[in-house]
Amino acid sequence: MEHLKIAIGSDHGGFKYKQKIIEYLESRNIEYKDVGTYTPEACDYPVIARDVAELVVSGQSDRGILVCGTGIGMSIAANKIRGVRAALCGDTYSARVSRAHNNANILCLGERVIGEHLALDIVDVWLKTGFEGGRHKRRVDIIE
Repeated sequence: MEHLKIAIGSDHGGFKYKQKIIEYLESRNIEYKDVGTYTPEACDYPVIARDVAELVVSGQSDRGILVCGTGIGMSIAANKIRGVRAALCGDTYSARVSRAHNNANILCLGERVIGEHLALDIVDVWLKTGFEGGRHKRRVDIIE
């Protein structure tokens, strides 16, 4: 997990959790690139989602994490970028399966929907889970 490079971003609705997730990444020596927003002032989430998505699909980052108020806007915007498999997760089971079965490369979270400790647990599980491949690879290939 410590060799992963993570692109991370949020809009104003996810700013607090983004900062908490950055603390988590730093505590585990996980390299990250913060693409913003850098203040709790209102901003446009599609721009942040695009910036994270482009880092992931270009290979500059291994995976991405996006946070907004519900996670919905970020997941919709990120999934517009070819090669992105963004998963909105509100529990650890979905986080694990999004990686193991769907090879999700961007995790989306909603700060206004889940508690802070759950959000960090979701991040932890999502980062630690690998892709199982096999029958799941065939399905991911169909998506691609």
